[in-house]
Amino acid sequence: MSQKKRNPKKIDTSRFLPMDIKDIKSRGWDQLDIIIVTGDAYVDHPSFGATIIGRVLEDAGFKVGIISQPNWEDTKDFTKLGKPRLFFAVTSGNTDSMVSNYTPALKPRSKDTYSPGGQPGLRPSRAVVVYSNRLKQTYPDVPIVIGGIEASLRRFAEFDHWSGKVRQSILTDAPADLLVYGMGELQTPEIARRLDSGEDIRNINDIPGTTWKLEVKKWKEAKENDQIPFPYVEMPSYNEVSKDKPTYAKAFKLMYDQQDPVRGIALVQPHPKTTIVQNPPMRPLSQKELDHVYDLPYTRREHPSYKEPVPALETVRFSIATHRGCFGSCSFCAIAQHQGRMITSRSIDSILHEAELLTRMKEFKGNIIGVGGPTANMYAMKCKNWENKGACKDKLCLYPEPCPSMDTSHKENIEMLRQLREMPEVKRVFVSYGVRYDLALQDPEYITELCQYHVSGQLKIAPEHFSKSVTDCMKKPGREVFEKFAKIFKETNKRLNKDQYLVTFLMSGHPACTMDDMIELAEYIKATDRYTEQVQDFIPTPMTVSTCMFHTGLDPFTGKPVYVATSRREKNIQRAMMHYRDPKNHSLIYEGLKNADRQDLVGSTWNCLIPRKGKNVFAPKR
Repeated sequence: MSQKKRNPKKIDTSRFLPMDIKDIKSRGWDQLDIIIVTGDAYVDHPSFGATIIGRVLEDAGFKVGIISQPNWEDTKDFTKLGKPRLFFAVTSGNTDSMVSNYTPALKPRSKDTYSPGGQPGLRPSRAVVVYSNRLKQTYPDVPIVIGGIEASLRRFAEFDHWSGKVRQSILTDAPADLLVYGMGELQTPEIARRLDSGEDIRNINDIPGTTWKLEVKKWKEAKENDQIPFPYVEMPSYNEVSKDKPTYAKAFKLMYDQQDPVRGIALVQPHPKTTIVQNPPMRPLSQKELDHVYDLPYTRREHPSYKEPVPALETVRFSIATHRGCFGSCSFCAIAQHQGRMITSRSIDSILHEAELLTRMKEFKGNIIGVGGPTANMYAMKCKNWENKGACKDKLCLYPEPCPSMDTSHKENIEMLRQLREMPEVKRVFVSYGVRYDLALQDPEYITELCQYHVSGQLKIAPEHFSKSVTDCMKKPGREVFEKFAKIFKETNKRLNKDQYLVTFLMSGHPACTMDDMIELAEYIKATDRYTEQVQDFIPTPMTVSTCMFHTGLDPFTGKPVYVATSRREKNIQRAMMHYRDPKNHSLIYEGLKNADRQDLVGSTWNCLIPRKGKNVFAPKR
């Protein structure tokens, strides 16, 4: 998609958070209280974490500015807003910088959707560490608070796919004073208020949802004198988890079990020169608080100084986030460690108010292009145990099947969508992705509403795989659940006289996935005519169950071995299996079929994946 360049005659930045000294002076300020440094472009939209925190701090009465995508080669850009009175808040942006910069095959990405014009290379690898070092070099006496996805999910010793080793906690690499994990709207203003009252950042160690560090000697003293603010459990040390994979898996399970704001306790992990202390998780926002966060004065635009649009905004500009959290607990996803398993939903009035704001934008054409959260159809769902007991420690909400304690009614979701589409200025409301189909099957009325009003030709869903051993490892519903949903989806559209289709997202290279599993997947795709371009190779991202399995070869909850495709060659073959129609993949596919003794799938019969070609078939490329 071509990017339309812009060259505004006059730049009005008055509705944005300050990005330069001129903006600060125009407000009559001499100094900012807090400066946010982010690896993303500054987009004033509630889908961008740095923007939300900035607006929340502003709403709490603090003077906040943003340094966006600074040049990290020197300190010049880090001084452009001067010295903050309270602290610097540092984030890599909406994604981990290593994920932003590199493909699963460890090759540099050609595009960064969070940068103007999609330009790559505007954020450094390990951005939180790099930015923090530059800030400490420039303003050694100013506290640094790190947060966002990169900091949040690297708060303990963690296997790092890009270096191929277990790295220490990001707090040992970054000269930061405090780490905020999770969403941060409650923790960050509390830190600001306490610093504003004169507290020393080194003494702020009792806020839930934060992680801090102590020198080894001071930790021993605090431990002996019972000065730890919360009940805690000590995890295996960095030295232990970096040298022994079963111990790594044990540490991961300890961490995973405590990520609940009701029953979770503090965690401690010794490192060679420091001790990492994670306080219990912060509680979720209440509905009233979540409504307020989304009612803050976002412009929903890129900063006007950019000459090219930011691609990531185009996918969310006219979408609405209705809730937070996900109780799906997919093995490859870290949302449970970041947003939590408990759902917090906005009120319908709040959602309608945001929709009204969208209709006033001159670019709005009548279509709301997305409504939902991490999973589109978990809006207003809850478990009767959450309030007093938290999410269950010993079982999952949806795997192997939906728990009877979970209220899976879509009634409020349907009502919310109905009120949105009845707004006079709204033509269509789309829910084209993110639907958890095993949940949808619990409420046939929702499927009817979805097909009748909220799908525009295609509904994107994510079975991820069709082999039971792999979907079990992923903690995803199996093939039979997908087939049941696909059947009802097809029948519903036929009854409604609509021509609509499912687009499936699939994954290769996930732990437990063997070559036989990929061949089974390819055979199923061919037999059911579900060939798709929506495929990806598994990326071991920080703090997921799947990454733990990838590194250790063990299921951290059972201790049982898990097959892992670790060689780049095998991962390439597995991915090629999903695109068996592409002639460029045929050599790889032949190699995989030959190794699996499945050369019966080479030829011209209806079930063959690739054609026979010449006497030597295909000579695998080395």
